[in-house]
Amino acid sequence: MVDFVKHRKIYFTVSAVFMIFILVFALVFGVNLDIQFKGGSMVTYSYTGDVDAAAFAKTVESVVGRASVQKTQDVASGTDSLIVSLSGTDSLTAEQQAAMTEALEAAFPENQLTVVQVNNVDPTIGKEFFAKCMVAVAFSALLMVIYIAFRFRRIGGWSAGVMCVVALIHDVMMVFAAFLLCRIALNDNFIAVSLTILGYSINNTIVIYDRIRENRKLQGNDVPVGNLVNASINQTLNRTVMTTVTTVLAIGVVCVVAYIYNVTSIISFALPMIVGMLAGVYSSICIAPQLWVVWQEHKAKKEAK
Repeated sequence: MVDFVKHRKIYFTVSAVFMIFILVFALVFGVNLDIQFKGGSMVTYSYTGDVDAAAFAKTVESVVGRASVQKTQDVASGTDSLIVSLSGTDSLTAEQQAAMTEALEAAFPENQLTVVQVNNVDPTIGKEFFAKCMVAVAFSALLMVIYIAFRFRRIGGWSAGVMCVVALIHDVMMVFAAFLLCRIALNDNFIAVSLTILGYSINNTIVIYDRIRENRKLQGNDVPVGNLVNASINQTLNRTVMTTVTTVLAIGVVCVVAYIYNVTSIISFALPMIVGMLAGVYSSICIAPQLWVVWQEHKAKKEAK
């Protein structure tokens, strides 16, 4: 039997150091925000043949300033496209768009460039969406605490709920780290991944809490909390790990296929999802139950005094 409780200080230290590193990294190098959060314009061009994205971006920047260019392909139709993203609070004017298209047609005359779509993005909408999502996450966390407190009231439900939410914050930070370190633009995929991970992680943690409750009922109140938690984690370990492994393998296949076909929108979801899944199983085993043990031991010492 693996003694998880014995090494809890190591788990706490590793997680704390990594989260501090992520926050420092974000402050030093900045967070790469998607255009929907910082505003700007997006122009999609279809083309034929082969186009050098770097040269394409250089031509765009010579006309309208700093821009990023992303290659995409419609898997169904096989149409190749280039998406030009221009950050800024001011929308791209018709004159600027015409000048940019004219310069690109002159630089790439053999690629039959065609403007497919032009979108001007207001950053206010993105910020409001992000704020509403954060409110939804906070409200979900509150409901989780209330639910866990009621369901596991026999083993100190409020403390179990609070520690579970702390572990969920840890998981969201790991998802944020995946976006940050891989330099993936922070977009609505971050919200989608975070909410998905909350569901998986809370499910794993509740399974362990449920086994703790059952073992407490079977073994009585004289068994030390650390031994109770160790036994419960080991009894559910195979189920917790295998559930995560099978899901990660499936998402991994999706990620590989998306990379082969250069579907960046799927990669920006699948890759952080894999990181979040692994962080979720780690926090369900090494963070939430261990924090609950610390809380219960502290409570017992306080009552003894």
